[in-house]
Amino acid sequence: MVNSSRIAGLYAIADTHYLDDQHLTEAVGEAIIGGARLIQYRDKKHDAESRLGQAREVAKLCRQHNVLFLVNDDIELAKQAWANGVHLGREDAALAEARVLLGPQAIIGVSCYNELARAEQAQAQGADYVAFGSFHPSRPKPQAARASLELLCAAKQKLRLPVVAIGGITPENGAHLIAAGADALAVIEGVFGQDDVRAAAQRYAKLFAQDKNHL
Repeated sequence: MVNSSRIAGLYAIADTHYLDDQHLTEAVGEAIIGGARLIQYRDKKHDAESRLGQAREVAKLCRQHNVLFLVNDDIELAKQAWANGVHLGREDAALAEARVLLGPQAIIGVSCYNELARAEQAQAQGADYVAFGSFHPSRPKPQAARASLELLCAAKQKLRLPVVAIGGITPENGAHLIAAGADALAVIEGVFGQDDVRAAAQRYAKLFAQDKNHL
């Protein structure tokens, strides 16, 4: 069984749209030092060989720091790169297919957009976490469906899984999402689109430390 308590905190998405090849691994390392607890590799531009090489390098770094490493969309890449798991969207492979290929210990996350019913279905099918969003306008996905704080609260009441919030999340608006029930904040540009990746990650990580202090 997956230890769901590890799916919490800053979930930094290393999107190669924001990271050039020379600085990818370095930037991921800075994000981890800054407090990222999960790293996702997201690539839409490289060939298969390059993707595998990059993913394996990031996977190695994450293992060294005991940080979870997931691959976006591609279950075969997740397997070949020795990732901890995969994140699946609406147009990706079925959750059941990912489970067969990756095994019972793999972490499988599912994008649920603004649909609680989709999250409940994902839970029933054996997902390890669900992600809702976009909660705020997002440059990486400007046309994304908008999710609400009310949805987040309802999800925490109905689901037994960790809940991830994504979409336009900043250190300034992230605290509201944590208070509403988000276990993790998934961030692309807010971390990897910044000049100082480590400092950017620290700003998000502090939100979770503050939340614990208020308990």
